[in-house]
Amino acid sequence: MTTVDLPSSPDSAVPAPTTPGETTPRRAALIAGIGYVALFALAIFANFLVREGLIVEGNAAQTAVNIAASEPLFRAGLVGFMAIFVIDIAVAWALYVLFRTVNRDLSLLAAWSRLVYTVLLGVAVLFLFQALQLLDGRGLLESFTTEQLNAQALVALDTFNSAWLVGLLAFGIHLVLLGTLVVRSASAPKALGYLLALAGLAYMADTVAHTLLSTYADYAKLLTAIVAVPSVIAEGWFGLWLLIKGGKPPASA
Repeated sequence: MTTVDLPSSPDSAVPAPTTPGETTPRRAALIAGIGYVALFALAIFANFLVREGLIVEGNAAQTAVNIAASEPLFRAGLVGFMAIFVIDIAVAWALYVLFRTVNRDLSLLAAWSRLVYTVLLGVAVLFLFQALQLLDGRGLLESFTTEQLNAQALVALDTFNSAWLVGLLAFGIHLVLLGTLVVRSASAPKALGYLLALAGLAYMADTVAHTLLSTYADYAKLLTAIVAVPSVIAEGWFGLWLLIKGGKPPASA
C-alpha cells in the first residue's frame, strides 16, 4: 500500500522535525535576535559616533584634522563596521532558517538580498581603509601635497557613502521581503510585518532620492526622518520579538 505525504501548513503549530545537529527555528530566532542587538549597538558606535562625528562633509582639511586627532577612534570604527559585516552574514542565515517553513523560496530571496547588502558594505569599508592610508601620507608625500592627499581621502570617504547607499537599496528589498514573510507567518504580529515592509520601502525611496535629486541636501533631514522612524521602530520591535517569541509554536507565541 502506497502512502501519500501531505504537505504541512507553513509555520504550523507542530514544528517540523529536525535532523540531528540541524538548527531549530527557536535557536535561529535567538541567533538573529542577539545579532540584531549587536548590530544596533555597533551601528550607533561605528556610524553615528565615529563616521558622522569625525567626517565634515565638503571640508577635507577639517576631516583630516579630526581623524588625525582621533585615529584610534577611527580605527575602532573600522573594526565596528567589519563586525557588522560578519554579524549580518549570520543574521541572514538565521532568518532564512527561521522563515523557510513559511515560504522557502521567499525566505531564500530575503537572505540573498541581505547578503548583497552585506557584501556592498564590505566593499564600502575598503574605502575607509583607503582614506586612512591617504591621511597617513607615508610614502605618498613625495608625489602629492598634504592638501591633495586630504582631498583624495575625502573622495574615498564619499565613495564609502555611495557604495553603502547602493547596499541600502538591497537592504530595503530585504526588509520588504522579510515583512512579507512575517505577515504570512502564523506566529508573528502582522502589524510588525507591515511596518518592516514600510521601512524597506523608505530605504529604497531614500536611495532613489539620493540619485535623482541634485538638491538632496535640502531635504536630507526630512528624508532621514522618513527612513529612521519606521526603521528604528520596526527593527527594534522585530529584534525583541526574535528574542522573546521567535521560533516558538503559534500556540505559545
